[in-house]
Amino acid sequence: MNEPSTTLITGGGSGIGAATARRLLDRGERVAVTGRGADRLRAFAEELGNPEALLTLTGDASDPAAVQAAVDATVKRFGRLDAVVANAGTATHDTLAEGDPDGWREMVLTNVLGPALLIRAALPALKATRGRIVLVGSVAGFVHTPGNLYGATKWAVTGLAENTRRMVTGDGVGVTLIAPGRVETPFWDGLGALPDGLLLTADQVADSLVWALGQPEGVDVNHVIIRPVGQPV
Repeated sequence: MNEPSTTLITGGGSGIGAATARRLLDRGERVAVTGRGADRLRAFAEELGNPEALLTLTGDASDPAAVQAAVDATVKRFGRLDAVVANAGTATHDTLAEGDPDGWREMVLTNVLGPALLIRAALPALKATRGRIVLVGSVAGFVHTPGNLYGATKWAVTGLAENTRRMVTGDGVGVTLIAPGRVETPFWDGLGALPDGLLLTADQVADSLVWALGQPEGVDVNHVIIRPVGQPV
């Protein structure tokens, strides 16, 4: 029998990351999830019954040492790394005209530097397994919105996905950008309410991530944009 695959997910204690982890665990795979909140990660693991196939790691996705430590701990625990999902992200829900630069710093570091650090740290292990990199972007990384710095960070992730693909395709490593539209997750907590209209669920987005991770060897799906029906832009 083939050895179960191992996936490391940043921001995996809630929302899209947690939904993806659940699906992979249900498939008999092994998963490591990172997050800044130890209590949230502990609660997530307890909800699932603390399975042996789940490793939770507290750390900041924008901290180079924490990201490298997460990769190293995953490989040490499970013996290999087959995929990484750069899911950790944040938003300030403001504009360039009236926003708080202190909040922008955290957002840019998490949304842009974070995926780059994960790619750098994981690449040696992924080359060994001819694995996959999945970056969680956004429709905001394809459609301009007025004064939206969050959107600019996701445009950066869109570019990072293709830049990374060109760097690693000769090593047999696949790269996929999953760009969701509006999703019902804690992302909207900063606004105090969900936006109007239909929203995707975290589980629906997780289905797309798991589909991308499960592509046959030699198949590299690069860009997947998913919107709820009714979202016009």
